[in-house]
Amino acid sequence: MDQEIFKGKSFSSLLEDIYTNAAKKEKQISALIKDLQPMIKSIGDATVIVPIIKEYLEVGVKNDEHLIKMAAIVQRAMARQESSESGNMLLTEEEKRHLLDTVQELEDSKKWVLIH
Repeated sequence: MDQEIFKGKSFSSLLEDIYTNAAKKEKQISALIKDLQPMIKSIGDATVIVPIIKEYLEVGVKNDEHLIKMAAIVQRAMARQESSESGNMLLTEEEKRHLLDTVQELEDSKKWVLIH
């Protein structure tokens, strides 16, 4: 569980990130809705503010999905390594590529949130 899967990140720290992000996001979304709720005085206000909240929710869900995909890939690789006699291959090339793609999508999502 504490084997490094990439620079500075172990499987257990990845699982911790998933949990921490979900809890943090829940608090942030609640605070955002609480802060924006007094600003909604009419239907017109709601049509402007609700889509903003929706976008933040969707980006958060996508980020969690990417982290969960990463955890699943690493978990499969760890199981394969434990059952393998040689134990020299942690990830297949396809899994490495998928993991890197998932990390890139996660980074792109973070950039989108910062821009908007």
